[in-house]
Amino acid sequence: MAMKIRLARGGSKKRPFYRIVAADSRMPRDGRFIEKLGTYNPLLPKDSEDRVKMDVERIQHWLAQGAQPTDRISRMLENAGVIAKKERANLKKAVPGKKAQDRAEEKAAKAAAAAEAANAPAEKAAAEEATAEE
Repeated sequence: MAMKIRLARGGSKKRPFYRIVAADSRMPRDGRFIEKLGTYNPLLPKDSEDRVKMDVERIQHWLAQGAQPTDRISRMLENAGVIAKKERANLKKAVPGKKAQDRAEEKAAKAAAAAEAANAPAEKAAAEEATAEE
């Protein structure tokens, strides 16, 4: 039996409340579970002690039995110091692609050239005025 330590959603619409449960991975998310291991209330402030409550001894028992925590639960356990922190890939999905970066560089170069061209006549006129005054 593949065991998971995961969140089971409760609460009403737009008012989420989660139970941390040990369940068979084949069971539905909010369905049958073997043991309730804690609670998670995302509506509370992040520094509140009541936001995440876990029975650490029972969680360690289930981890020893081979239960796999979900990603969200593993992050909670890392913050509690129960398991070691994992290396995660810091994906750069927001970074534009190579062609978009090239277009942005070309646009910046054109803008710089246009600014230079706009400043050049003003500088030339200023230089002519300075020579005329002498």
